[in-house]
Amino acid sequence: QGQLRESGGGVVQAGGSLRLSCVASINAYDRACMGWFRQAPGKDREGVAAIDSDSVETYADSVKGRFTISRDNAKNALYLQMTNLEPEDSGVYYCRAAPGCGLGKYWGQGTQVIVSS
Repeated sequence: QGQLRESGGGVVQAGGSLRLSCVASINAYDRACMGWFRQAPGKDREGVAAIDSDSVETYADSVKGRFTISRDNAKNALYLQMTNLEPEDSGVYYCRAAPGCGLGKYWGQGTQVIVSS
């Protein structure tokens, strides 16, 4: 079993910043692949950023240069630093874990981000 808990969402003006956090209550967190996803109203859920067990980072083209994903294995934590936010970044952001970078997946409940124009 696994449980993920996101925090840090809120309302921010365009151009502002937010830092999202996720705490993963899973075994062997250091060997898990982790990622952030988001879903805007009327749109499909999309991958935003990912980080593997070697801390190799991957980003969606839409957020490159603005978002940074990181992890703290000592705290079983995942972070998403978001800067220069745009209204198009609005949506519910979800933390996802893949233990051992395998096929099994665990999802958090999501945290809402609203960027006003």
